[in-house]
Amino acid sequence: MKRMTLQTCMALAMMLAMSTHAIAQDSEKPNVEPDMLYAPLVYDHYASEPHQSMKPAKAGDELYALDASDGWLQEAMSKSNRTQVIRHRAMIDNPQLVAYNASRLPEAPPEGVIPSDPRQGMLTITPAQVVVEDVTPPAAPAQPLHNWLHVFNASLQFTQAYISGNWYQGGENNLALLGNINWNCNLNQDLHPNWLFNNALSYKLGIATTHGDSIRKYLINEDNFLFTSQLGYKAVKNWYYSAMLQFTTQFLNNYKVNTRTMTAAFLSPAELNIGLGMTYNYKKADDRMFTLAIAPISYNLKYCRNITDVDPTRFGINAGHHSKSTVGSNFEAKWLWRFTPNVMFTSRLYMFTNYQYVQGDWENTLDLSIGKYLTTQLYTHLRFDRSRARDDDWNYWQFKEILSLGVVYRFATVN
Repeated sequence: MKRMTLQTCMALAMMLAMSTHAIAQDSEKPNVEPDMLYAPLVYDHYASEPHQSMKPAKAGDELYALDASDGWLQEAMSKSNRTQVIRHRAMIDNPQLVAYNASRLPEAPPEGVIPSDPRQGMLTITPAQVVVEDVTPPAAPAQPLHNWLHVFNASLQFTQAYISGNWYQGGENNLALLGNINWNCNLNQDLHPNWLFNNALSYKLGIATTHGDSIRKYLINEDNFLFTSQLGYKAVKNWYYSAMLQFTTQFLNNYKVNTRTMTAAFLSPAELNIGLGMTYNYKKADDRMFTLAIAPISYNLKYCRNITDVDPTRFGINAGHHSKSTVGSNFEAKWLWRFTPNVMFTSRLYMFTNYQYVQGDWENTLDLSIGKYLTTQLYTHLRFDRSRARDDDWNYWQFKEILSLGVVYRFATVN
């Protein structure tokens, strides 16, 4: 302790001597503040030119230009510069007297109240009581969970074509409207993880004007009602023991062009299929969904209500009969892939066989949304049916394609 006191006194004496020497060199410059010279030496940075600030400025230099007198500012800056130079010289000439390094300074005492005790001659530091207000945001109200999740889409699309009378390829003006309704009602698997209950209803109706038909001004080019339902209980992972039902028909009458021959009517045809088997269900958020249903045991019923005006043999029913029942197997796969929020692709593949004939449908829809209420759709439907008579051009195949632009309305219920 005595040695440190001696070194400190030597450093202070040296700093005072240097200050006196610097002041003597330039009597016009203000004195250095004494309290700065008696403070402990603390090294915090290296100055490349420690004496530069002690040099007088050149005549005519105006470092600061203020509207008012800046004598007080020059005096304060000079005192600060001279203090720094003196302390820096002391540290360079006597590094052993540097008490602290800036990186190793002791921690400052905590902020608080310092009461004194004159009887014992002591000061006590009492930490200040910091009151932290509760800034936790209020809990959001719990959202109700729904047992059933609904998704509803309705769209009205149209196509229009104008062809002049002298068009070299011929053709007719036409206007076509296509209405499409889709409704899905599924059991919420977050609340019922062991059950699978999916229901889907869709109806497509297309009407087109025709000038080639002298009897009617319009024709029905699309009339399809479809209802599917799946009920399953979990077996392992994504597989379920399941029962499946599918029903399809149409509502309006349809005729051949320029004739009164009816080709289809309400419940003519209608088809019901019920199967038992296994279902694989995969879902990744709302972007990708895949369902595969296999029913080794399946009952199929084909029905034609009006056999007077409609030929039942067109639907695989024997002449003079309203219905035909068969037992076999069926297969259905559904796939949904949402590439972006505005581009979605859906596909459905269905097949049934009674081990004597095979019939199947493959439907694909590419939906391009334009904004919130506009959409463009490309719809293709490929059908194979060996229960019907063979066609000379298409054999047992049938194909339909529709490209349309229109408005759409969507509604969905989430968890």
